[in-house]
Amino acid sequence: MARPLATSRPGPAPPANDPDSGVTTRILPAVGFSFACYLVIGMLLAILPSYVHLRLGLSTVVAGLVVSAQYVATVLSRPHAGRMTDALGPKRTVLYGLLACTGSGALSLLAAWGDGVRGLGLGSLIAGRLLLGAGESMVATGATMWGIGRVGYRHTARVISWNGIATYGALAAGAPLGVVLERRWGLASVGAFVVALSLASAALALRMNPAAVVHGERMPFRRILWRVTPHGIGLALGGVGFGVIAAFVTLYYAQRGWSGAALALSVYGVCFIGARLLLSDVIQRFGGFPVAAASFAVEAVGLALLGLAPARSAAFAGAALTGFGFSLVFPALGVEAVRHVPAESRGAALGAYTAFVDLSLFVSGPAAGAVIGGYGYPAAFVSAGGAGALALGLTLWLSRRG
Repeated sequence: MARPLATSRPGPAPPANDPDSGVTTRILPAVGFSFACYLVIGMLLAILPSYVHLRLGLSTVVAGLVVSAQYVATVLSRPHAGRMTDALGPKRTVLYGLLACTGSGALSLLAAWGDGVRGLGLGSLIAGRLLLGAGESMVATGATMWGIGRVGYRHTARVISWNGIATYGALAAGAPLGVVLERRWGLASVGAFVVALSLASAALALRMNPAAVVHGERMPFRRILWRVTPHGIGLALGGVGFGVIAAFVTLYYAQRGWSGAALALSVYGVCFIGARLLLSDVIQRFGGFPVAAASFAVEAVGLALLGLAPARSAAFAGAALTGFGFSLVFPALGVEAVRHVPAESRGAALGAYTAFVDLSLFVSGPAAGAVIGGYGYPAAFVSAGGAGALALGLTLWLSRRG
């Protein structure tokens, strides 16, 4: 039988008269590193598809592959990042991840300087995406476990929620920032910003106190993977929508003759954050599975509306519903997944669980590109809505199974 959530693990104890006092203020410094990492990701997501397709003259499938290359490295490195967090501690894991982000920025600079040579520019972009994917897995997993270490395991859902707020807040802010920098000063300015931000974040991380490493016998990874896989499949199906939006909303808007594609990404992120702020206690009140099921239903409707939108305003509404719907999926299914794993292996469990959405994002880019090539842009978004409907069915089955 899985051990219950530990309440006596290392981490600052809240005041006895107010168990939740100051919890959020102790979480924010740790998840701030996720914000920095995903600000970088958001900047590049907003500019790379059009850069590869329009500037380098390559196909939409190649543009999708460039975007998805990041998720190859993330999928492969998530389990290792989780084990690293359990063994070395969250602080060192975050630092290694920020150094990988720095390298990604340097490769973006190289791509900008070599864009006259198609092979050099494309190769540098792909290498940078791979390095950024490894950095993402280390920063996101390490920051989440660092936050849990600072406030205790009973606040796991709250830490996961705030890490998601940091993540999608950064994506929302990064998209327009990346567009402005690239249009005014080119890709090189984006690369330079990435290097500076990553190094500054690493300097801040060095000044923070580490979270204690939980010692004990580690659960074999194959058993961890077996326990989180059903929840991870649901997460992967839900993640298809964001993968399609991230890779192709810019080109979709251009094909329809609409402006404001970067704003669509921002609307998605703002509604994602809004749902977590407004509904922060619903998982604790109603349970993970009911919240996940309702979330998938809203997401599926949003993606269908985005794909079939007759006007730009309707497309914005679809992006808003998609972000609002997907917002609580990760913490809702995540709480159900990690509660079956002992405390000393929860970093590995979180890494394995998160790898499913990375796998989804990797597959959704080229798959959506192929769908677009055969059936047009609307079909890609409607198909993503269908994946959300499948996730809803899986969640209902898991809730009945217990």
